[in-house]
Amino acid sequence: MNKLDARVAVVTGAASGIGAGIATAFSREGADIVVADLAPEADAAEVLAGIRDTGRQALYVRTDVSDEASVRAMADQALATFGRVDILVNNAGIFTESLLADMPVADWDRVVNTNLRGTFLCTRALIGQMLERGDGRIINIASQLGQIGGGAVAHYSASKAGVIGLTKALAREVSRRGVLVNAIAPGPIQTPLLDSETEQWRSAKLAELPIGRFGTVDEVTPTAVLLASADGSYYVGQTLGPNGGDVML
Repeated sequence: MNKLDARVAVVTGAASGIGAGIATAFSREGADIVVADLAPEADAAEVLAGIRDTGRQALYVRTDVSDEASVRAMADQALATFGRVDILVNNAGIFTESLLADMPVADWDRVVNTNLRGTFLCTRALIGQMLERGDGRIINIASQLGQIGGGAVAHYSASKAGVIGLTKALAREVSRRGVLVNAIAPGPIQTPLLDSETEQWRSAKLAELPIGRFGTVDEVTPTAVLLASADGSYYVGQTLGPNGGDVML
């Protein structure tokens, strides 16, 4: 316990799903948490209570990660409250399905703007103060679909492949300055995002998984704790894959 003692973490998309699990896991390890999510604060009541139950501070900031002004306001509020941000988890993401030939441009833009542009904007807003201190961790939540692709999800796959590429490029820029950047590419995990997928997609995906089941949030959070803590001090530009064997590298 206390692998993140007295650290401050921003977790985007933390009102539910993987983000909520990571936020709570970090607080159990001693971190104060900024929960940044587009949902109303009432939707984050459970995760905020869970953080506070560990004895750590929880700050909720309603944030649209695709909007530059919203991200800047979130970063300013986090820094005004805690003085610094040591860990950024870019988890906020959305998922829709459409064959590329039929895909509305608005759907492409919404998915890419949230998943990839949002990762860029949040990172840009908070990385400066990490570099000034020569210390920080950035963890980008990608997806195994960014590695292998998926039918009817070209926009989602492209956005997550972009997150992986961004992770590698940024790691080359900043690792010698004390900021370590890595990604996690989960397979299908039992979250509200998975629930939004069609039963046809879920059945087909389940049949492909060597482990024969979907994962749980608790099977992803230990990877985030590893990358955020001293235990992950030699991971640079890596994409770790709790994916049930969907991708084997």
